[in-house]
Amino acid sequence: MDTQPQPQVQNPVSPIKKFWPYILGSFLIVLIGVGTGWLLTKNRGLSAVAPGAKNTAKVAGIEDTATFKDSAEGLLEEGGISGEGQYHLTRSGGVSQTVYLTSTSVDLSAFVGKKVKVWGQTLSARKAGWLMDVGKVQVVE
Repeated sequence: MDTQPQPQVQNPVSPIKKFWPYILGSFLIVLIGVGTGWLLTKNRGLSAVAPGAKNTAKVAGIEDTATFKDSAEGLLEEGGISGEGQYHLTRSGGVSQTVYLTSTSVDLSAFVGKKVKVWGQTLSARKAGWLMDVGKVQVVE
């Protein structure tokens, strides 16, 4: 009897088993990167404030006098007018002297109810007499 050797059948390796070390390695790299970023921002006390910004209990914002050259002083209160601004400054002289405020770089909510001076850039408005994008705010009293 002439027996021919039977061909050996190799078990096919599934793609998941073949690439699982690469998948696991990629996942670990992403996890380490996110963890490192979180630790660095937590340890340095960084917050979501624009680069170059200054934040203290009395002053917040960016020291950019070229961009934020307009200023006004008054009592900071919540509320805009007809969708323009989220806050406003109540100033002496009546309603016509109100400055409506928005800000792309300062959290104005921390200063509500305080007399402040703001520096910003005047924006065009439809309803507000004066609409300003605030870049810096300082407590006066």
